[in-house]
Amino acid sequence: MKKVNQLTLAVLMLLLVTGITNKLSAKPTPDHPAYLHALSDLRAARWNLEHRPGNWKQTEDEIDAVKEIDAAIAEIKKAGIDDHKDLNDHPKDEVNEHAGRLRKASEFLHKADADIDEHESSEAAKGLRDRAHQHIREAIHRVENAMKNVR
Repeated sequence: MKKVNQLTLAVLMLLLVTGITNKLSAKPTPDHPAYLHALSDLRAARWNLEHRPGNWKQTEDEIDAVKEIDAAIAEIKKAGIDDHKDLNDHPKDEVNEHAGRLRKASEFLHKADADIDEHESSEAAKGLRDRAHQHIREAIHRVENAMKNVR
């Protein structure tokens, strides 16, 4: 009888340790996948504005757009949504000319704006979402201004 109790206890301990280990190693399911998509799109837009294979100079509008993108990313992360990727993570399809990179950045910004436009039930998250929208839309405005001045 004593061996049965010890064996039962050992099995229960093993199940407990296995359950805890599995829980710690499991990747959390994101509650807001659209925000994760927005983070990827924002990083891609940022990368297209920051990295220039040519020798053109970054315009004031581009610099301001990057600041707005960083602010939008910060707002999304304040909502507790983070994919823990590097800020400089970037898309694989690189465009090597200035106007093309600005167009790509604009496309990614429009996608990010649409990504976070889904229904939000949390009042606190709504405020963060609305501020992120403002930053993204200002970044879009800045990129569009920069596009007007690129030849």
